[in-house]
Parts: sequence; structure tokens; C-alpha cells
Amino acid sequence: MKFTLSWLKEHLATDASIDAIVETMTMTGLEVESVENAGEKLKAFTVARIISAAKHPNADKLQVCQVETALGNLEIVCGAPNARAGLVTAFAPIGTYIPGSGITLEARPVRGVVSNGMLCSGAELELDTDADGIFELDSELKVGTPLAEALGLNDPVIDIEVTPNRPDWLGVSGIARDLAAAGVGKQTTKPIMPVPGRYPCPQKVETDDTTACPMFASRYIRGVKNGPSPVWLQRKLRAIGQKPISALVDITNLITHDRSRPLHVYDAAKLNGVVRARMGREGESFQALNKNVYNVTPAMCVIADDERVLGLGGIIGGEYSGVSETTTDILVECAYFDPTLTHQTGRALTLTTDAQYRFARGVDSAFVVPGLELATRMILDLCGGEPSEIQVAGDLPAPPKPIFFDPDRVRQLAGIDVKPTRVRAVLKDLGFETSAEGQGSKRIIVEPPTWRRDVEGPADLVEEVARIEGYDKMPMLDPPRAPGFRPPPASIGESRTRLARRAAASLGYNEAITWSFCSRAQAQAFGGGGEDMLVANPIASDLDCMRPSALPQLLAAAQQNANRGFDDARLFEAGPAYANTDDIGQKRTLTAIWRARPPRHWRAAPQPDIFDIKRDVLFILEALGAPVASLQTATDAPAHWRPGRTGTLKLGPKVVAYYGEIHPRALKAINVEAPALAFEIFLDALPAPRAPKNGQGRTKPPLEKLDLQPLTRDFAFIVDDGVSAQDVVRAALGADKALITDVNLFDVYRGERMPAGKKSLAIEVTLQPREKTLTDSEIEAASAKIVSAVMKATGGTLRG
Repeated sequence: MKFTLSWLKEHLATDASIDAIVETMTMTGLEVESVENAGEKLKAFTVARIISAAKHPNADKLQVCQVETALGNLEIVCGAPNARAGLVTAFAPIGTYIPGSGITLEARPVRGVVSNGMLCSGAELELDTDADGIFELDSELKVGTPLAEALGLNDPVIDIEVTPNRPDWLGVSGIARDLAAAGVGKQTTKPIMPVPGRYPCPQKVETDDTTACPMFASRYIRGVKNGPSPVWLQRKLRAIGQKPISALVDITNLITHDRSRPLHVYDAAKLNGVVRARMGREGESFQALNKNVYNVTPAMCVIADDERVLGLGGIIGGEYSGVSETTTDILVECAYFDPTLTHQTGRALTLTTDAQYRFARGVDSAFVVPGLELATRMILDLCGGEPSEIQVAGDLPAPPKPIFFDPDRVRQLAGIDVKPTRVRAVLKDLGFETSAEGQGSKRIIVEPPTWRRDVEGPADLVEEVARIEGYDKMPMLDPPRAPGFRPPPASIGESRTRLARRAAASLGYNEAITWSFCSRAQAQAFGGGGEDMLVANPIASDLDCMRPSALPQLLAAAQQNANRGFDDARLFEAGPAYANTDDIGQKRTLTAIWRARPPRHWRAAPQPDIFDIKRDVLFILEALGAPVASLQTATDAPAHWRPGRTGTLKLGPKVVAYYGEIHPRALKAINVEAPALAFEIFLDALPAPRAPKNGQGRTKPPLEKLDLQPLTRDFAFIVDDGVSAQDVVRAALGADKALITDVNLFDVYRGERMPAGKKSLAIEVTLQPREKTLTDSEIEAASAKIVSAVMKATGGTLRG
């Protein structure tokens, strides 16, 4: 919702600065997105007049114009088809930055003729979307006048975000009302004077569905003259990003933004029979004013005559019955449409207009006839004509129900001590009617206005008083706690997640927070996307499925960074993944990706691989207290992991983690460049920490201080090619648990000297004496245990 400061002051008498007004708006609940002065970006542009326009000697589509400017008469090359002698337009001198095209003008020859500036279109000035011709200004404007002044744009434009429950804030008068209640000024909105009709309305209107359209009011005006709207009206609309169209259309757009009251004007000569609001029928369609054709369903409210659909009720009119410069007789529509149905129709057609945006939130139901009177008065003033009597079909919805309210509830709920007289004064300033419940009663009866149907109970009234009095007056108090209350300790899952995040960050991964949804195509590429995981009401078309893993979003985020020049991304996320709709279908995971792209260098950098990502997984698991030594490695990973470059860590039948390289097919499905390394740790699959025997909580193991130097021995075993190195390492490590502290694989050999189907695995075993230095015989005995354990576990032999 945009409006200018001068527009606001048409409804609010105030001397407050723009900063004070914005601050008050924020404190009363209006979220101010921005405050811009369009005159700042247009300060280099001035009004100019074309003296003559001749064909360019070297180009058929260009003209050489002699232009009267603030800098004198200049020669300018122009390609606009509407450039002609006498035209008043916008001029930019050399050195000016053009906001719509992002260029800075330089004195360069155009096909051999130097252009000493530029004549600008509305799109180049970012005043509208028209780029076909140069901007046409009022011929009475003086050459050299600053463009912002000529267009009335040297006026701050305030852009606010309106919450769905406050449709009255979608009109400038409604904003002025709240600011006046907050003490910024006095509301000066002029009362609406009825326009007497001179004849019965010749065009009959009806509403066939009083749920979809409870009330349909109309008025016939004959003898109007439609054309360009006055300069003041065009300036007002351009300032908020609206393109002026014609006087009749501009009047309806003005009232829409000024009073949050959408209207529509029909060319009466194009109407056939009764005009009625009804539900759509199968097979019906119409071309809207935005040139699109829409198919109507029985769940949509339409406005139609006896021959065709004229438009969607409360959303958009049709091209056929729209007004033009030749229109002389009109039918003005002012109706009330059901908010829920209007919202559902707009959502089904992905169509949002200024009217739909307001009707879907609920406009003032009591402003139907007054809004029609206001539009009539403006049409008569700007277009002339003779009005008929107002014709009304249907009835208004019932007003909001009265609320019995104790003013002391403000103190009880908000903690602000406000006197009852002040409570009633605040509510009155906001448009609420108050009266005493009865003699001796502290309660009052509050009747919400028709534009505040969101106020339904005492708590809503407390909020109204609190925001006007100032949220800064609310005391900061902790809620009362029961004696001896202690906040509950973190669960095992929460503690584990916190530790996992900390461990991943310490490895150099950056945390990302993404949606728990993804597109169905992404989900299917990563093992999900079933019918049961589709979201019934997605917030966006590409977020319509519960994610089976955080991998798609992390990979997409890394690719997005790469597209912007930030490659070699390492991202992680601690969040849920969804396998199915069962109670245990949601899994707590720590997922990370590594799109390894080392910087180019004359000395080639090593390329990370599966072993680097496995190192990170084991580091995090060890930080979580997982029994790393007991983990088994397998290769049975899901299809989105690349075979041969992927590993699975298990504890018995439970999968603890997947790691390795993502399959190029899965990356291609989500438009991510290969290769990419990743891991996924399932935190709930880790065993819970053992409870200590003393019941005092988890403690660190005692520090074992060893003064004796460890020694190492190397062994090489010939085993079958299918034997895992992990089997060799685990067997050696268990040969003597008291003496052997570490086993590492350092060589794998397959070659000419190996029998067919065999390989050599070489390990380094660390022996740590604790009480005394080991003798040769003790070392030999330990070595024999190691050889025996490995041979028994793998069927291998010691390599000579």
C-alpha cells in the first residue's frame, strides 16, 4: 500500500514531520516498508519542448530533433515514434544516470550525429512501463521546470505492509484515522454529500447469490465525456506506481486507494439485459482487462448480463464492457463481495488485483452506497453527465456483534493503567461506539465499526487501546512461576543436535536454514515425492512436498552461491527429513554438502574425495559420543548416492550415516553442477548415552597419564579381494584390547605379484605399555595374537 505525504494530509491536519509520522505508524502497528522521495532520482531531469523533428540522414527509424531545454537549444537524436514538433517531454542532459535503463549518458555520435542529451520514456524514468514512446507532458508546462516538480513527485511516498486483518489500512483515510487517534493530528476527511438522481435507473441489476454478493448497488450516468484525467489526478496515481488510463478508470483507482473502496464502470451501451451477480457456469470464459482469458467455474462469483460474463466479482472487469474515449453512458457498480470466496477465486486463478486484495480482506460493508455517491460526485465534476437514482439489489451483511467490555481488562492483560474515560475516548477515536451497560456496572457495551470485523472480543479491544497508548508503556515482566520451578532440561535429541552443529561448524562448514518443503521433482530425485508426502496447501508451487532429505536445498543453495561467484561451498543444516507420514517418519538429521572447487593455482591443489568427507563424519560422530570403533561400513546407499564412491555407517541394522559423492543423475535433476560431496547423519539412530552409576549425570572419563613410550608394528595380510579393510582393522584392534590402542590401514596392493582374486592390506598397529617397557618376547606374543586374530576373522595369510 503506497501513498504520498500530501495525500495523507488531505485526511489528516498535522504539522508533524515525516519521521514523526512514520514512527507513530510503526508504534500503532503499521509496518512501514520504505519512505522514498521520487524527486531525488529525477532531480537531473527537466521539462523540454521539441522545436522540430527531422529524419536522421543515416537511419530510417531515428529522428534528429531540435529541442528547447534548460541548457538552451540542443540537437538530440531520438528513436521514439511519437517525437514531433511541439511535444513537451522529459529531458536528460549529458552525464545523467537513467534509472530505467541503468546507463549514464555520454556524448557519443548516433549513426554519425552527436546527441546532446536524451528524451526519455516513462519506462526509462521508472514512472510507468511504457517504453514505446517518449513521455508526453502537459503542453502548458514551462521549459526548464524540474520534472519532479512538474509531475508533483517531490513528495515523500510511504510504502506500508498491511496485515490481513486490517483492510481499512488499504485506504489513506483509514490510516489517517488511526494516526489521529494516536495524537499525530486531527482527521479532516470530508463528509460525502449525496447526489440526487434525476431519473430512475434504466439498467436493471440483481444479485442471484446473496452469499457471494450480499449487496449490489449501481447508478446510471448518461452524457459523460471520457478522456485523460486532470493533471492532479494523474500525478497522484503516478506517485504510487499507478498508470493513468482515462478519467473514469482513474477515478475508480483513486477511490480504491483513498477509501479502500473498489468500484467498476461499465460502458452501458455494451450491456444486454439484466446485469447480475451470480455464480459461474461450466464452459464460461471471458477476456479480462489485463488481456488474459479466464475460464469460470461454479465456485466463482461473476458479473454477467443476459449474454455473457462481464467480469469476476470483486476482482477484475472484462475487456468487452470496459469504457473508452467514445463512451457516453455508463453504469457504475459498487458492491460487497464475500471475502473468502474472493480470496479463493484469486488463488485458483493466480490473479491478484487492487480490488481482489481489498475484497479478500473484507472492505467496509457500510460504505457501498456512500462509495457510489463519492464516485458519482467525482465523475460529474470531471466528466460531466446526468445521474440516475441509485439502484440497490440485496442487503448488507449484519454489523459486527456488540462486545461487553470491562475497561480494567487493559490493566489486567496489557499491564497499562488507563482510566475508563480514556479507554472510551480511544475507542471512539477509532470509530467504535460505546455506551454504559447499566447503572452501577463497570462494563461498557462496545459496537465495532463495519470496517473492523476483526474485533470480536475483549482481548481485541485491549489490543486497540494498548497500541494507541503505546506498546512502549507495557511493562516488561516475567510470567509468574510456581515455587521451585526449573526450566526443563534439553532432551537427548536437542543436546545431540546442538553438539552436532557445533562440531560441523568447527570443521569449516557454514550453517544454512532452509525450508522443510521442496518441489516434488527434487524429492523424487532423492528418494521421496510419494503421494502421501504432498502438501495440501503449499505456500509456493515449488514447495509442494515434504523433503526426504535436506540435500536438495543445500545443493541448490551451494549452486546459487556458485552462480554468484562464491564457489567451493561447505554448508550444513541440522533439521528434519520426512520418510513417511508415520509417527516415526520424521527423522532428526545433520546434513552437509561440499562442492569442492579449489582455487586455480600453478601448484595443483588436492581434490577432496570420499575419504575427506568420511573423516568429517567420523569427527562429528566422535564429538557426539558415538561408538566409532563399533561402526560397520557398508555400500548399500540409496540411489541418489554414487555407487563405488559412497559409504554407509551402521550400528547393527541401524543406519547411522551416509557419506560420499552424490550421483550425477540426481544433481542433474535439480540443476546442480557435479561433482558434489555430502554426508547425512541420522542423530536418532545413535545409542543414548549410558546413565552413570552414581546418578550424578554424565562425567568425562578419568585422565590416563602414560609415561611409557608407545611402539608400532607393521603387518601385511593377503586376503580375498572382497574382504573389507575394516574387518582387518577390527580384528587387529580386538586382539589385545589392553595393549593395542590404535590400528591404521596404510597400504592396499593389487598387482602382478598377487594371486588372482587377492589383495594385500597393510596395517600399522600401536602398542601402548602401561606398567613397564615391553620385552621382545612380549612384543612377539602380541604380534602373534594380532596375526592369529586377523587370519581367523578374514581367512587371510601373513604376507612374507
